[in-house]
Amino acid sequence: MSYNIQYGNEGLDSVIAVINEEKPDIVGLQEVDVHWSSRSRFVNQAELVARGTGMDFRFARIYEIQGADQANPGGFGVAVLSRHPIKSFTNHTITRLSTQQENPVPAPLPGFLEATIEIGGTSVRVLNVHLDFRRDPAVRRQQVADMLAAMGNSPVPTLMFGDMNARPDAPEIEPLFERLRDSWPYTQGPGLTGPARNPAGKIDYVLVSDAFRVARTWVPKVYASDHFPVVADLMLVTPQ
Repeated sequence: MSYNIQYGNEGLDSVIAVINEEKPDIVGLQEVDVHWSSRSRFVNQAELVARGTGMDFRFARIYEIQGADQANPGGFGVAVLSRHPIKSFTNHTITRLSTQQENPVPAPLPGFLEATIEIGGTSVRVLNVHLDFRRDPAVRRQQVADMLAAMGNSPVPTLMFGDMNARPDAPEIEPLFERLRDSWPYTQGPGLTGPARNPAGKIDYVLVSDAFRVARTWVPKVYASDHFPVVADLMLVTPQ
């Protein structure tokens, strides 16, 4: 499942209920607050969602804020949840146009999550990202180039979750589709994911490498966020 949870704006319990209803093995969350601000009551949302779903987690911050609690600096970013063992974790740096600065310029910032998850004795690389939201595609184009450079050419089975803030025909994300394929079957419709109350576009994705066979992909019409999640039922094809 890939799910932009809008920092639990509709209630974190609702997010947990959506995940528990779908019962995914691996989840990529975007817009996650960790001790961030009063809007999310300074809680660790990644930890609370993991606890509420019975999953392990890793959090990759994009921004950090130093509040009154020196032991728990605030973070905003992406997270991965897993029912399988998480063997390693990296928070890669890519180009971003900060939302926390006045008059920002594109600069390297973290938040491109990579985790290695062991599934039935096979290592799977799981990636999660939230790309720039602005109308101008220039920053997203550079982010995609940075992501592909960080990924390299590893033959390891790979999943990528993400809010790309771009529709499937956007030129800036086309290079991703040359490396990974979209799990969504466009023969069954456009797969609109947001805004949840009036869906107008598909900007949320589960991308897979050739090591996976897609059995089914769906978009639950749930209102725990301003995005709908994307859920894919995948089979890992073990090389003979």
